Amino acid sequence: MTPRAAAHPTGARLLLLLALLGSLAAAGLADAGAARAAGYRYWSFWERDGGGWTYAAQGPSVTRPSDGDVQGFRFSVSEDSQNSAKPRGAGGFAAICSGTPAKPGTKRVALVIDPGTAADAPAGETPPAPRTACARLGPDATSAEALAAVAKPLRYDSHALLCAIAGYPRSGCGEQVPATRPAGGPRAHPSSSAAAASAPGHHIPSAGVVVGVGAVALLGVAAVWQARRRRD
Repeated sequence: MTPRAAAHPTGARLLLLLALLGSLAAAGLADAGAARAAGYRYWSFWERDGGGWTYAAQGPSVTRPSDGDVQGFRFSVSEDSQNSAKPRGAGGFAAICSGTPAKPGTKRVALVIDPGTAADAPAGETPPAPRTACARLGPDATSAEALAAVAKPLRYDSHALLCAIAGYPRSGCGEQVPATRPAGGPRAHPSSSAAAASAPGHHIPSAGVVVGVGAVALLGVAAVWQARRRRD
């Protein structure tokens, strides 16, 4: 047997290993797709701009609304850090705050509170009906203070993520659940920076990516081996 022929078993083993890595990479990418399909259950925070809802750029604990603003909170299951259902209802400031007259030295903020649907509710709980409220506050009050004025009790976790409004839900906070929305639905970011950090916002390399990198490295080794084999 010549030295060239003796190298063939090594080449066969390399090709076999490459095929195995390819299969693992495909499985890893499939697992990553399944992980992306998971959702998180939490309250999202919105601001009404004209006739539509816009996801708030900051969390309610740091946002300071102006007199006449309309803000919304919606409980739902979101697939990732950029997916969330909007508050339902078209209530405007004039309608929501019609029974709360203006008062010097204060501001009025209209709130839409939507606990979501039965499909979004934790096991054993039924979402209350959506409602609106008008909060009268001091000029420097935050959106969280506006919410606390009309919808106690509120519940937060240790990362300041809003977990419950008016006691709903009774337990849980940003927990992972099977996704219920089709891919390609409306997208937005989590209700606060805390939500982004604790659940949908953080990403780690998938198994497919790690295995794929290994496969690329091994291909480089195989190329070097082939080049040396041709020179022999």
